[in-house]
Amino acid sequence: MIDVMGMGRGAAGGHAGPADAEARAQRDEDTVRRGFWPKIRRVAARLPFAEDLIAAYYCALDRGTPHHVRVALLGALAYFVLPADLMPDLLPALGFTDDAAVLAGVVRLFFAHLTPEHRTAARHALDEMAR
Repeated sequence: MIDVMGMGRGAAGGHAGPADAEARAQRDEDTVRRGFWPKIRRVAARLPFAEDLIAAYYCALDRGTPHHVRVALLGALAYFVLPADLMPDLLPALGFTDDAAVLAGVVRLFFAHLTPEHRTAARHALDEMAR
């Protein structure tokens, strides 16, 4: 399961060190880059939070976004992308509620970092998918 805040356990059972946290953030970024667009294309029409999700994606990959914000957003997005989560996405009406809750919490914490450019890019991406 994805550790949304990037705080895994180290080998000695304590908190993960900076290198472990950075490795987790890189794995989350790789997961998001590989799986985000295929999944969003499959499910966007069913997601009332699709625009926020895509804006969060653009914010997370924006190198101008502070590192701690990128790490948190990438963790939430990786949770969305990965098929194994608290509520399987295949469950009608309920499958994305956990994804929405995780994303809503992280976006609420870092709302100020979702720029008008991220939101415009998200709307454009949704418009392109609708064609």
